[in-house]
Amino acid sequence: MLRRVRQSLRQVLFLMARRPDLLCGAIVLGVLLVLAVKFTCSRAKNVVAAARPPVRFFSPDAPVVDLYLGQLDQVERLRSVAEVSFIFFYAPWCAHSMAARQEVQQVAKKLAKQVQFVAVNCWWSQGKCRRQNRFYHYPVIHLFYRRFGPIEYRGPFLAPYIESFVLRVITPLTYLPSRGHVEEFLSYHEPRVVGFFQFNSSPQPPGYITFLSSALQVLKRDFRGVVRFGVVTNKQVAGAISLTEDETVFLHRRFNSSLIFPRNDLNFTSEAICRWVFENRETVLQWLQPPGTKSRLLEEELTKGPALLLFVPHDPLGSQPSPALRQVADIAVRYHSCDNSHHSSWDKSFSFRSLCCQSVVLPQSSTSVCEVCLSLSWPSFATSPLHCLFPPSIQGGDIFQTYLRRCCLHQLPSPVSINSATSMGCSNFLDSYSPFSQYSACCRKVEPQLNESQAKEESEMQSVPPSLIPPFSVRQPEGDGITGLRCQTNRTLRFYVLDVALNWPLAVRLGASGNRSASLEQEDDRSGDGSFAAIVNLKDEVHYVLQHTPAATLTESLEAFIRNFSAPYSLLQRHLVGEEDRKGAEEEAMRSDEHTQSPPRFLITELTTSSFLPSVMDLQKDVLLFYYTQWCGFCSVLNHIIIQLARLLQGNGTITVARVNVARNDLPWEFMVDHVPSILFFPRYRKHLSVKFPDNLPITLPNLLRFILQHSGSLHHTHKPPVETGGPGHSPFLGSEFLTLQREVQALHHARERLSQQLAQLWRDNRRLKFEARALETENAELQRERRSLEEQHREKSRQLSEAVRRLQELADASENLLNENTLLRVLLRALTDRTEAREEAEVERKETEQKRSHMAS
Repeated sequence: MLRRVRQSLRQVLFLMARRPDLLCGAIVLGVLLVLAVKFTCSRAKNVVAAARPPVRFFSPDAPVVDLYLGQLDQVERLRSVAEVSFIFFYAPWCAHSMAARQEVQQVAKKLAKQVQFVAVNCWWSQGKCRRQNRFYHYPVIHLFYRRFGPIEYRGPFLAPYIESFVLRVITPLTYLPSRGHVEEFLSYHEPRVVGFFQFNSSPQPPGYITFLSSALQVLKRDFRGVVRFGVVTNKQVAGAISLTEDETVFLHRRFNSSLIFPRNDLNFTSEAICRWVFENRETVLQWLQPPGTKSRLLEEELTKGPALLLFVPHDPLGSQPSPALRQVADIAVRYHSCDNSHHSSWDKSFSFRSLCCQSVVLPQSSTSVCEVCLSLSWPSFATSPLHCLFPPSIQGGDIFQTYLRRCCLHQLPSPVSINSATSMGCSNFLDSYSPFSQYSACCRKVEPQLNESQAKEESEMQSVPPSLIPPFSVRQPEGDGITGLRCQTNRTLRFYVLDVALNWPLAVRLGASGNRSASLEQEDDRSGDGSFAAIVNLKDEVHYVLQHTPAATLTESLEAFIRNFSAPYSLLQRHLVGEEDRKGAEEEAMRSDEHTQSPPRFLITELTTSSFLPSVMDLQKDVLLFYYTQWCGFCSVLNHIIIQLARLLQGNGTITVARVNVARNDLPWEFMVDHVPSILFFPRYRKHLSVKFPDNLPITLPNLLRFILQHSGSLHHTHKPPVETGGPGHSPFLGSEFLTLQREVQALHHARERLSQQLAQLWRDNRRLKFEARALETENAELQRERRSLEEQHREKSRQLSEAVRRLQELADASENLLNENTLLRVLLRALTDRTEAREEAEVERKETEQKRSHMAS
């Protein structure tokens, strides 16, 4: 190796000695190359251009101090001289910061005299804000109340919400000067905290600052300020809530005993008060505000159990809650009132049962009359006329038409008849779950002798169109079916409220109308509140949507909605959400304009939730259904096979190749599959004999064709000429097949009749058992009422006896006192008598002595 190197060097030196000009040229080229490399490397440091200096982010007209260089020291100086400071940290390139800029400017123009607004550019690399802070998102809003803070705002960046939060920070405490203000302050459903501080001794009591800081601490944890703080300075006003000691913090609760902060057990600090309030508060209605980004907020709440999501209009700056929110809050409070504590004591002292009846002339009949009776049993006043009023939907006889027709129009003995001895047929039935009301109908025939007013009334009743008959849901009396329902059912609901304007996309995904403006107009026409409600049961993977009726208010609809969900056998139907077939409609419209004669037939039919059942259950066609999702990679691999199969079967009009995206379209449970891709075949005339493509076979075109030919009768005679179909052996074969089918149909009819008889017998037995159980329950309730009455009488007698014993004891004590006083008076009288006699004797002796002296002197 070394020899070869040496030989190469010798050859190079020999060539250089022979040609010195080549040596000089090589040296010059080497020097130039070194200089070029050095010059290039020296300029590499200046390749990156310097960042442009920041500019003002807010307009000069806005009352906002824009520190676009990130001067945090200026922030501290401005904050130290202001009562309330609003700090807006932004990044100039951030779209969210740009959108929030306009909202902050609107708020600043309104509150510039009360709040110091400061904006800080926290993105510039040379600024002090960027070096000291590391924010994960922009913008960020911090508020300071004097030296307390920062209070971060986590709500939506909209002017009303920001202004509402700033106003809460400006006035964290509500002054309650009178008993009326205290009662109004405690009447809302949100948790309320009241502090009693007397300002007589000093202009600022020692615990007042701590109480103020605790209110700000609560705002720091909850930007909506659901927990409100009030302060009372008058001792007489504080007596309304039984507060007597100064520096007392009172937590008002509806369903449990209200609490007073235990100063002996806990330190009187703002953190301790805030923690104590959040640990002991009662929440019946919770606000939800999904951030719009990746978050598990909604999932964490829905996993706790069934949830009632209420989308209502909300004005953050409103002094009073909206009417819809008040109705929802009232329903939530009554739903959680298990002990009926919100009723008065005299309202709970007794319960009664009343029977109110109303005659209803059946539509399409002039001789059948039904007596509809409403049996009520709920706590109320015995003399109140309210419990004998039928709901508006019942007046006029335009409800229960189906049930009354079954009871009255059919002249057969009713399986639920309880009065067969008379000519009338009576039956009891429940329209929805309610432990306090029950409807009964007794029907009879009347003679056609009517006066003019009756005839007019009957004609008006008969003229009611069937389309105006509301669905089978009757409005219950207020408080009879919803009060305390939380403790009467195992399907406990949690109430959540969302702002419909901010969370409308979520409402659309749950089943609301896709067009917000159209939905609002429709809601305004129907209920006037523009709300939307749905019950989501994440465990059962179902959700139900509230269907408003024009005749019912939001309260009535929600009460019926909650009662039907809480019933053991719910009447609610699972709501299915699917894609709207907009693309198909647009393409069809375009092609119809071009070819108005005959619209083209698509190779593969794209099914949605609304078109699934009409297409799949078409008795005239065999349907091959392909289940897929947009995120399934195996599904996309099979697309070309499905397209080839559709092209092969394009000439056969009795076979439909369809597909459905199960990730975007909800289907009934009986049509769901456990995995994708899956293929199901629904043969015509035999939809109940649907077949699934075997999982152990590869999905190929030959296997799919064999699968279709095996389970379908559509292709057996498709390609045969017409002459063969009319051959001599075809008619006998069809006749035998027809006779076989006829015998099978007759056997099925007989089996159905036997099954219907068995079901009718079981139904009658079930109804009889229900009636017996109901009678036992009635007897038990009567015995319970008698027992309570006897206990009340026993308590009353015991109280009277104890009162008599107490009075006798008082009389004995008074008599003994009088005897003692009489004895004392006698002793005093005797002492006075003895003293008087002694004085008289001394006077007599003195007089005798004077007489003796005078006699002796004389």
